[in-house]
Amino acid sequence: MATPIPETGPDCDVFVLGGGPGGSTIAALLAERGWNVVIAEKERHPRFHIGESLLPLNIPLLQKLGVFEQVKRIGMPKYGAEFNSPEHGPPVTFDFSQAWDRNYPNAYEVRRSEFDEILFRHSGAKGAHTFEECRVTNVEFRAGNDVRIDARMGDGSEKTWRARFFVDASGRDTFLANRFGIKRRNRFHNSAAIYGHFTGAQRLPGKAAGNISMFWFDHGWFWFIPLLDGTTSVGAVCWPYYMKSRKTDPTTFFLDTIAMAPKLQERLRDAKLTHGVTATGNFSYRADRMHGERYIMIGDAFAFIDPVFSSGVMLAMNSAFQGADVVDASLRDPPRAPALLRRFDRSVRSGVDNFSWFIYRMTHPSIRDMFMGPSNKLRMQEAVLSLLAGDLFRGTPIHWSLRAFKSIYYFLNLLHPHRTLAAWRQRRRTLGERLTETQGP
Repeated sequence: MATPIPETGPDCDVFVLGGGPGGSTIAALLAERGWNVVIAEKERHPRFHIGESLLPLNIPLLQKLGVFEQVKRIGMPKYGAEFNSPEHGPPVTFDFSQAWDRNYPNAYEVRRSEFDEILFRHSGAKGAHTFEECRVTNVEFRAGNDVRIDARMGDGSEKTWRARFFVDASGRDTFLANRFGIKRRNRFHNSAAIYGHFTGAQRLPGKAAGNISMFWFDHGWFWFIPLLDGTTSVGAVCWPYYMKSRKTDPTTFFLDTIAMAPKLQERLRDAKLTHGVTATGNFSYRADRMHGERYIMIGDAFAFIDPVFSSGVMLAMNSAFQGADVVDASLRDPPRAPALLRRFDRSVRSGVDNFSWFIYRMTHPSIRDMFMGPSNKLRMQEAVLSLLAGDLFRGTPIHWSLRAFKSIYYFLNLLHPHRTLAAWRQRRRTLGERLTETQGP
């Protein structure tokens, strides 16, 4: 039975559900501002998480948070992104140093178990009350000013909190979106992933050794992410019809899939898998709303998109910084909160939409042509590099150049009508597929 709730006042000002990058960031920021914060993580750090590649514009956020030096010590410097296409010639590398704002020429590849633990422990160091192996089972927005949160602890005991504000940073668990019935599968994109870690993979030479590599193949694309300890994360993001074709064990299926990308297979010729292979539904989704009375959703708790541009951590941390202003105003100066909520909502949606336009089209022949034959006319290459770097929230004037890029994409589609029609039909078939065994709510 849950612990009785004292009626003398709330147990905390803010309850944060989820100890990933978004939750740990907002918990640290609010604790630093003097609020009584509780953050609950369902697992115990360090815990495995996929998504090891950070973006250059993560760096100023990590600096503001005060953890950059810690992250730098565990990170593999990443100076660019390499794209490989079987229909084109040599690979093309986009160097972050050539983006619109050249003050952030690199990012880092990190083991998420280490990275997430740094952020979580930092929230505790800033004064947040941290709970691990704490699985929230119910949230009730009661009449008045408080929120009731029920949880089951790792030892089987139950605990209840009362809070003035609730932050859902539950990631792909999408706690509130599921509870409210407002999670919508993205009808424009439908994919799944299979991945593993290798030792002995062949990396790019010299300074480029930490660069992320992307390989297109017939059924999707691969990532190749080098980590500091010599491990390389490799994964395939595929259309569901291909994943449904599996008739072998996951490891054999994964290695057979790698064989479809000869350039990647060559990089892995002398490599060995370190652990088992994992397959997961990667279905994109978005909730109908990201805030309401006494709550906000940040990061993947609101929306998840295909990871081709490594945008997940950046979007989560950015929404946490903006969300901290919203929560602070809601508690300290309520008349200011509506304007901040509108800005928060507009900014988060804009970031997701900007990445999504490119992600939905990354397998289209016209996009491949443009990425494999980049042009800086109208500063288009600088603008795309800025998007790849995560520079979407500081007012960097890239939007007209991105519009020019999109216009050329549409022009190429008109120039090659038969190819465009074939790609459209293939996408229609693809979006009709569902992986019933991994479908989420």
